[in-house]
Amino acid sequence: MKIGIISDTHGLLRPEACQRLAGVDHILHAGDIGRPEVISGLREVAPTTAIRGNIDTGGWADRYPHTVRLTLAGRSILVLHDLNALDLDPAAAGIAVVVSGHSHRPKITTAGSVLYLNPGSAGPRRFSLPIALATLEIVGDAFQPRIHQLI
Repeated sequence: MKIGIISDTHGLLRPEACQRLAGVDHILHAGDIGRPEVISGLREVAPTTAIRGNIDTGGWADRYPHTVRLTLAGRSILVLHDLNALDLDPAAAGIAVVVSGHSHRPKITTAGSVLYLNPGSAGPRRFSLPIALATLEIVGDAFQPRIHQLI
């Protein structure tokens, strides 16, 4: 299974992001969506699960939770916007992957048995940080995470 992971779009869904996500089985958006049209556009590419970030306010954002835990390819994945808000021990809770955004800095790390993945920001450029998203392939028991710089 191949999962596309995007965050911090801040209302901008770049054509390059949709092209990079083409062919994934599922998309996770880790918050700071910016506009509901972003999720509509992602859903044209693949089924999409999204959470709200700190800039997602107003009636349209009420339908998105602050965190979501889901199972894809038999693996438990927790999605939250700001990793600093993590209030549980993922390994003890049986979570294999923690996806977050907020920092706009792409990062892949492993702590014990848990993979932590921040795809960076796919929205408007902030400072000199890259415009990026991530993919995560789950093959059997193995994870193959990748950061993709868009422009």
